[in-house]
Amino acid sequence: MNTDFPRILSLLRKERGLTQKQVAADLGIAQALLSHYEKGKRECGLEFLVKAADYYNVSTDYLLGRSPVSNGGIITESDIPDGNSSGDSKSGDIMLALNKKLITNSIEVIFSILQKIKSSKLSKSVSSMLTLSVYKAFRITYNANRKNDDNLFGVSPTSALHLIDSAICLEVGAAADAANDADNAPSITTNSIEAEYDKQGTALLSLIKNAEKRLDRINTD
Repeated sequence: MNTDFPRILSLLRKERGLTQKQVAADLGIAQALLSHYEKGKRECGLEFLVKAADYYNVSTDYLLGRSPVSNGGIITESDIPDGNSSGDSKSGDIMLALNKKLITNSIEVIFSILQKIKSSKLSKSVSSMLTLSVYKAFRITYNANRKNDDNLFGVSPTSALHLIDSAICLEVGAAADAANDADNAPSITTNSIEAEYDKQGTALLSLIKNAEKRLDRINTD
């Protein structure tokens, strides 16, 4: 059974502030059946899939989790803004260039949202999480050549990765606490991400999908 469909079907309804009773009536099915669809207890037929896609004005590919964007588009490198590109695609590594764009554009969206929330604690913790993650990625990349001198860093390689992971965990906790205390957080939906951030939003939605694929693989291993 497709596990994305129930989640997305429920998400679309909730994002639009609709009740199961209202949606079930509009789609011409029993509320109990819609509940089963949203919980993944029953698998819908093609007719309902198409009807639900038309009702929510999204593609069937989006409903099935095959596309991260509502129109069902397939994301390519040219769909995402360059940002501060150094021409990775010209070197022939298209996947590297695409991942770079997904990450840099997603971070732009995150910082834009942080500016709206105006929580110094949350901004500081999220910034620290990202800083530590970039630092960790660079250290691992740097060590790809064992001749590179570790004296570039002040923290020894034997303890660096362990300390980084611990520091990131602490910042995650601090960020979660700060997020719970935030008073001015904007309402965020898939529609608002696509509408407000356009191609940067597309990058973020694609990054989310890619990340969760990876998490699902780990969870099933």
